[in-house]
Amino acid sequence: MVARHTARDLRSENRFKVLHALFELGPSTRQELARHTELSAATVATLVTEFLSEGVLRISNVERNTGGRPQERLTIDPERGRIVGVDVAETYVDATLYDLGLGVLGHGEVALDEDENDPAYVIDGIVRAVGAAVGAGDLDRERVIGVGVSMPGHVHPDAGVSVFAPNWDWHDVPVEKMLEEILPVPVYVDNPLKAVVLSELWFGVGTVVDSMAVVNLGTGVGAGIAIDGSLIRGTTNNAGEWGHTLLQLDGRQCRCGRRGCVEAYVGAPGLRTTLTEIDPEHPTLGQSRQRDFVVAVAEGLAAEDPALSALALRTSRYLAAALGDLVNLLNVPHVTLTGWASEALAEWLVPAVREELPRHVMPGSLSSLTVEPSRVSGNAVALGMAAFTLQQFLDRLGLAGPAGTRPRQDPEQVN
Repeated sequence: MVARHTARDLRSENRFKVLHALFELGPSTRQELARHTELSAATVATLVTEFLSEGVLRISNVERNTGGRPQERLTIDPERGRIVGVDVAETYVDATLYDLGLGVLGHGEVALDEDENDPAYVIDGIVRAVGAAVGAGDLDRERVIGVGVSMPGHVHPDAGVSVFAPNWDWHDVPVEKMLEEILPVPVYVDNPLKAVVLSELWFGVGTVVDSMAVVNLGTGVGAGIAIDGSLIRGTTNNAGEWGHTLLQLDGRQCRCGRRGCVEAYVGAPGLRTTLTEIDPEHPTLGQSRQRDFVVAVAEGLAAEDPALSALALRTSRYLAAALGDLVNLLNVPHVTLTGWASEALAEWLVPAVREELPRHVMPGSLSSLTVEPSRVSGNAVALGMAAFTLQQFLDRLGLAGPAGTRPRQDPEQVN
């Protein structure tokens, strides 16, 4: 069932609009916030008062204009607390410690064995990565107000459950509960596609356009979607599984159980399959770990290895065809490529994809289309999860974010 949009939801969204505006504009007056958010001056004044009362905002300076009332310039107080954003993939856990203004303070990373699928093993990796990030920030753990964890596959954020993770064959794993039994802080769990879209909306191309597809390339692939500035989740938080749309009828076996999915051709295992078809004896195939394999491909491309150049060309054609379907369906003006495989190969893939796209995108959508690597610095998934966790923190203070948040707790429990 789709939840109705209530007056409480609208007030919550307005709070987050003000917070988003402060991230985008920097220190701002109430009048500037009202103009930027298109909210009434009275609404902004009320929301700012709430934020100030909870220490989320502070007055950075007071401007005294001749003949006018002094204007307070407001900013997010970074010292209000600390947040950990965690990107969990099939091959690694990457954790970043942020202040409340989402400035980076520390980082920790733990490698995962891609052949190990025991939930306890992955949970242990998350805990160790969080510990490393907090330790790198030289911080008292009591100042951490929340941990946001991105899990691959289908995630139910309200329940904190990994509904289905195909690479691990997980079904209904209570990730949030397992972590909160170990970590002494609130935990929020979501999907990486939703996290990267929030990062782009707040800190990337979202400052230029408000509709986009953010394509994440790694072991798996998927597309986060924003339309008119709103993150698209779908009825069960499963929107964006573009990697499991059809590229080739009766094609390669995909880990989801279907044949011919986009992921089977442009995900990291798909790259290995393509190279095997091109040159089954190529030395790069000796790299057993996915990330090592992709790094070796990038190094070979830099050295103009002919087989790897053929791999990049064929992969760019697969990717352009799949992106063509995505753009034709959504008519978004911007596609952003992100993810660890994309970062390694973007130098070769992006130009080739741009050249191939006119063969796959309808003219009405092509004329305004831009395809480029992500502009977000650092780990976009971890940053998005930190922003989601900030939303949860506001909820616990009674300053709720968008619908689907948890009941209010005593602020003393999270300070």
